[in-house]
Amino acid sequence: MDHLQQMSNSSSISHFLLLPLADTRQLQLLHFCLFLAISLAALLGNGLIISAVACGHHLHTPMFFFLLNLALTDLGCICTTVPKAMHNSLWDTRNVSYAGCASQLFFFMFFISVEFSLLTITYYDRYVSICKPLHYGTLLGSRACAHMAAAAWASGFLIALLHTANTFSLPLCHGNVLGQFFCDIPQILKLSCSKSYLRELGLIAVSSCLGLAFSTCLPHLAVLSLFISTVIFVYFKPLSISSPSLDLAQTVLYSGVLAVLNPLIYSLRNQELKAAVWRMITGWFK
Repeated sequence: MDHLQQMSNSSSISHFLLLPLADTRQLQLLHFCLFLAISLAALLGNGLIISAVACGHHLHTPMFFFLLNLALTDLGCICTTVPKAMHNSLWDTRNVSYAGCASQLFFFMFFISVEFSLLTITYYDRYVSICKPLHYGTLLGSRACAHMAAAAWASGFLIALLHTANTFSLPLCHGNVLGQFFCDIPQILKLSCSKSYLRELGLIAVSSCLGLAFSTCLPHLAVLSLFISTVIFVYFKPLSISSPSLDLAQTVLYSGVLAVLNPLIYSLRNQELKAAVWRMITGWFK
């Protein structure tokens, strides 16, 4: 009987309430401007990379091909989470529909999972280019690169589908208020009244292990360490040390700020790409 009541409570939820970012109108507008700045920076940096690699034929190499894919995932993460937060801050709303929440969680997990895979591939690319330069053309030919990129996107889709289906199959009986500015798995798990949430934690642990990789460059290792450690802490930290402000800061870090840092660390430090971007920009003003 209790189980039927739990399932009834879960199925009766038509919408969720997201975290209100501020109590006053001034702070709401400040949050809107902050998210707008993050979005514009991510769109500018990643957009320049995509345009330069797509238009520059001399950049059609494995490394830049994977960086282009990485830029696409960064844009996907930003477009999945930030617009809704900006809308809520500007219009002082909190509602997100049940279907909208599920869609947001799916696409966020999709792009995050693909980014994990692409980071691993970029480290493999650097490893081969440095440690096995004579075999670079064989190990990272055009067909091999296409297969690896396709595997990254396909595995991301599968992981996102598993996480979304598993999370929204849990009975929810602790209301519909989420302590985050977008629909995130840990916040939905807090609403669950079933110990079956351990299945989801197991899926998250396996997915995190798949993201562990090697690196030959310190900046790459620093970003990967920041990315993985932040995600693991958000998903596995004890409830006793949880707080809305801490959760918000951590989530903004791995869902938005890293999308701004990635172009700087992985791409715009590259002399060839910087030259291509500069030629493209100067060409616009001629």
